[in-house]
Amino acid sequence: MTDDFKTPRHEEGGAFCVAALYHFAAFQRFESFREPLEALCKAEGVKGTLLLAHEGINGTIAGTDAGIANVLAFLRAQPEFASLEHKESRASKMPFLRMKVKLKKEIVTMGVEDIDPNKIVGTYVDPQDWNALISDPETIVIDTRNDYETAIGIFRGAVDPQTKTFREFPDWVKNNPGLHNKPKIAMYCTGGIRCEKATAFMKSQGFDEVYHLKGGILKYLEQVPEEQSLWDGACFVFDERVSVTHGLKEGEHQLCHACRNPITPDELTSPYYEAGVSCSHCYPERSEADRERYRQRQKQIALAKQRGTRHIGSD
Repeated sequence: MTDDFKTPRHEEGGAFCVAALYHFAAFQRFESFREPLEALCKAEGVKGTLLLAHEGINGTIAGTDAGIANVLAFLRAQPEFASLEHKESRASKMPFLRMKVKLKKEIVTMGVEDIDPNKIVGTYVDPQDWNALISDPETIVIDTRNDYETAIGIFRGAVDPQTKTFREFPDWVKNNPGLHNKPKIAMYCTGGIRCEKATAFMKSQGFDEVYHLKGGILKYLEQVPEEQSLWDGACFVFDERVSVTHGLKEGEHQLCHACRNPITPDELTSPYYEAGVSCSHCYPERSEADRERYRQRQKQIALAKQRGTRHIGSD
């Protein structure tokens, strides 16, 4: 049994199992699969978001160990997802508000047609071998995530494209001819999906030696001891935990619900921080009218919480 399929222990981080997963596959029946998948997740008490497209599945879900195991078993029972892998971590409380299964054009949006990781892709590098690759002076290391993610953590020596969305990545590559100055390109992302698609794009652009971190940052933080790690900071995750650190422990970041940027404990003391209204990242970019609108939303959320219901604006 591999690490991907081990049963985590509750005392290592919380009662809820969080499973991050993706799988590229020719999946023409993705539209008809949405309803039974969502029904099973809800029946198992599983929450989160799963994206379905003709190219496969992507998402993160959370629930009891048994609930997550049943959903994963259902997915692997489908011939298209028989070899699906996932990464597990723990959460002290349910990190999602509801279950959503969405139909998409792409399971990770790059916006470039005919990029198929099933046909062309870079070379996987296991977490245990990653340090040697990125320490090689002949390697350019590229973080394929967005700027709000790289702001709280990054591998030492990595190039940060400072993209707002993954759609900007292809143009960034085309506008940086210096990427051809070294023979090796090493790429990474949170769970592996973005860098897998990015390596396929890089290969299509004529780059030869292209590598990517298998299982992404999450698998690296799980398997590589902190004293040997070349990772600095925390890893942003797309749920209410906001970030995780070495050993996949929950980080200290919170989320600004006005701009969706992660905020450090120090930033919570900023005069620009107001829960649900603003933080030091977004205060200069928003008007007082915007902030007043957010304050009214926060009041409605608080009132709904007092009634024991959930306001739609809390999503």
